[in-house]
Amino acid sequence: MAALDLFGRRWSLRILWELRAGPLGFRPLQKRCDDMSSSVMRQRLTELLDAQVIHQLPDSRYELTPLGQEARHALNPLARWAGRWAATIDPQGADHADDQSVSRVSHPDTVDDGTPERDSAD
Repeated sequence: MAALDLFGRRWSLRILWELRAGPLGFRPLQKRCDDMSSSVMRQRLTELLDAQVIHQLPDSRYELTPLGQEARHALNPLARWAGRWAATIDPQGADHADDQSVSRVSHPDTVDDGTPERDSAD
């Protein structure tokens, strides 16, 4: 329940998503998160730091910890389900979706980079 509480907070998953490719500083991360307010950004970063899902590098950039990477991969089945759900609710909208997470739905046994999942029996 604690994980659902943490990841259910607005912007938490977005921060994880934006850090998937590597470290980002506060301002670039804020830009990628649609210019969320600085106060909310600081609060979410603090929560994710306290949860040891991200850490801050000496140059002040933020990156996912191994635990954060693991959480991101654990959320892949949910992202695939969400894509199938969206397609069920609005079949035409799913065909024209820009979101990269929805595009992975057609490859249910792969992770973000197209490599096979370790345990695809989910």
